[in-house]
Amino acid sequence: MRGREPKPLPIFDGHNDVLLRLWLKQSENAVADFITGDGKGHLDLPRMAKGGFAGGMFAIFVPHPEDRDLEDEDVNPPPAGEVSTAMAIQPALAMASLLFRIAREAPDRFKICRTAADIRSSMAAGAIAAVLHIEGAECIDTKFKSLDVLYESGLRSLGIVWSRPNQFGHGVPFRFPSSPDTGPGLTEAGKDLVRVCNELRIVIDLSHLSEKGFWDVARLSKAPLIATHSNAHAISASSRNLTDDQIRAIAASGGMIGLNFANGFLRSDGSWRNDTGLDMMLRHLDHLIELAGADHVGLGSDFDGARIPAAIGDVTGLPALIRAVAEHGYDAALVTKLCSENWIKALARTWGN
Repeated sequence: MRGREPKPLPIFDGHNDVLLRLWLKQSENAVADFITGDGKGHLDLPRMAKGGFAGGMFAIFVPHPEDRDLEDEDVNPPPAGEVSTAMAIQPALAMASLLFRIAREAPDRFKICRTAADIRSSMAAGAIAAVLHIEGAECIDTKFKSLDVLYESGLRSLGIVWSRPNQFGHGVPFRFPSSPDTGPGLTEAGKDLVRVCNELRIVIDLSHLSEKGFWDVARLSKAPLIATHSNAHAISASSRNLTDDQIRAIAASGGMIGLNFANGFLRSDGSWRNDTGLDMMLRHLDHLIELAGADHVGLGSDFDGARIPAAIGDVTGLPALIRAVAEHGYDAALVTKLCSENWIKALARTWGN
């Protein structure tokens, strides 16, 4: 008789887009399908349990209606369309509603977390520890009235931009090869947003932000610098990846970098082909850890938001990645840090709890 498979290590993940996937379904059954497991996309509750996905940042992202999915050969796709606040607010609220409904309909399996203590207690109870995140702040007005409402609803992490401009700053367009220095930094409203996020202790996510915007945040913010889903530019010269100086600055601030699983940000050729090997992910981890240290690196999968290596496939492939990390020579203590501890401690430093 074969023994049971060992229970996977619990993983806290820096970024996923499952709310966008569920919203795009435009189905009354979207929440039920996620809870019971429809096998679509990268994430649903049964597969998350199987893969050891114990918590993470659940992003609200509002696409432009005319944007198209990236193709394998798209190392330099057309610029993304800009989204106004008026266009963004209803989809953003609809995605937040999906998160709240999942927590309401599966209260023992899925909990919205506002503190690091919430995350730890949810994970200990075997429930997904979900943090509400915004990717691209188009839904926030420049007087921050909507931010007040979202914060009280549980928002604890915010990416100022996606890969397009908005009222607060400039995101990097998808370019390869390219530095992240692709345009201006924060607007005056964006600088005000940094100050307000510091006051509320909301994470400021630097992924997707131009290099000038990154350094604007580094100068203005009193909080740890965090890039929820970004890789090393030295290995994959995408505009979306972090330079060595940016990596060092994040570590010096007590911040955090989540390894992005997206093929185009992993591969040295910038391609979105999914035959990317786990060895490429290990190269990025090695580089990030070498520069940032063992306490400032974790995972930021981009599940349900990107093309990822076939060797992972979906959330059930996380144990394969963790096995590869261990076989690569990382000891058990470092593997535990990468899986969850670094993220929880970085969030605690930011949130003060």
